[in-house]
Amino acid sequence: MAEPLGRLLTDLGERTDYDAVSQCSRCGYCEQACPTYVATGREAYSPRGRNQLLRLMLEGKLDDPSVAEEALSTCLLCGACTTACYAKVAVPDLVLEGRRALRRRPHWLLRRVSRLLIEDPKALSRLLKLGFLLKRLGLSRLGRPLLRAAGLSPLAAMDEHVDEAPRRLLDDELPALRAEGEGDAWAYFAPCGPRYLLPRVGTATWRVLTALKGRGRFLENHCCGLLAHNYGELADARELAKINIANAEADGDAPIVADCSSCAAFLKTYPQLFLLPSDAPWRPRAEAFAARVRDASELIGEEADALPALQDAGTTCHHDSCRALNGLGLREEPRRAARAIAGESCKEMPGADACCGGAGAFAFVHEDLSDELLRRKTAGAAQAQARTVTATSTSCLIQLARGFRKYYPEARVLHLSELAAEALDNRHGTQTRA
Repeated sequence: MAEPLGRLLTDLGERTDYDAVSQCSRCGYCEQACPTYVATGREAYSPRGRNQLLRLMLEGKLDDPSVAEEALSTCLLCGACTTACYAKVAVPDLVLEGRRALRRRPHWLLRRVSRLLIEDPKALSRLLKLGFLLKRLGLSRLGRPLLRAAGLSPLAAMDEHVDEAPRRLLDDELPALRAEGEGDAWAYFAPCGPRYLLPRVGTATWRVLTALKGRGRFLENHCCGLLAHNYGELADARELAKINIANAEADGDAPIVADCSSCAAFLKTYPQLFLLPSDAPWRPRAEAFAARVRDASELIGEEADALPALQDAGTTCHHDSCRALNGLGLREEPRRAARAIAGESCKEMPGADACCGGAGAFAFVHEDLSDELLRRKTAGAAQAQARTVTATSTSCLIQLARGFRKYYPEARVLHLSELAAEALDNRHGTQTRA
């Protein structure tokens, strides 16, 4: 069984799981903010319902754990409920605690990937390159039945629905992007999404931040630990956090910039990993690290006045990645950048702040529910007659690309960094590389 944290950092301070879930007064204000409740109308799929199931679990009064398992597994961890809640009940953290209490050890392949991210990231890069080659050759589909037979249906679904298969990973691209005599205006933390799946995002972020903020440097970081944290391998998450904290301490005190909002939000929560007495020396170090973390869209928004307008941008809308909006509180910053680039063509998309249904592997585990949320999101883009939709999380970029191919091919999705790179390239008369 995966061990829960047992204690959480909440708006009311450090609390046990039971004290944290007991902050819920069952008022119901969270329900209309919850994508899964709005889509299904089921009380068990609401934040209030999930809180009550978890409370029953902690009190030893839940007769059928499978009821809680279904309810907790369908939570998107988007945090919209916490944003809407007057008491700021930490529902995503509580849901993860409930999952850890119910779940046996993750699948062996997930555990192996988690260890590779710690012990040998370069080996993982080589395996991914081989997988991407097979995908480009059209051979990866032959392995889908084997993946399903091995209990890895989400991986088979991912291969089927995700088009990205880069030839080069971000670590291959960065040496050519680094400026001579690198400065210390910012330090780039490469999240796994841009690093392994969407290197075009990482290269765009690097070029845009260099143009707007001056020279930066690459932290040579490991995975942030979000995957291990969300799937029950807390020891791995702590180990990764310690590696990244130590590396950042040795690298100076420049802002640490990540261009996947999910990872940036998780980096901000590092102190919660070190609440045990045995981890006490690490907590202040984690707090100092977290204070340095910035989302790339935040920095780009700060320098919006320096961004050139993009001619013939077409109607441009911004989709709020859940962890950017609800985890980091970023709403105006990315919109400021989008308006600077697209001008009057920048429009607000109906339902921009609603989850698109990506949420990491959620889209491939709960395909029907995810697709319902995706159709709502693409309908909002169609209503706005969007031609470009920007986002700031890897899951959102993958999910929206899938949705637009399926339901609204008139639109494309770009990371905000990619749109800014297009504008900068347009100003200089160069061909965009984003």
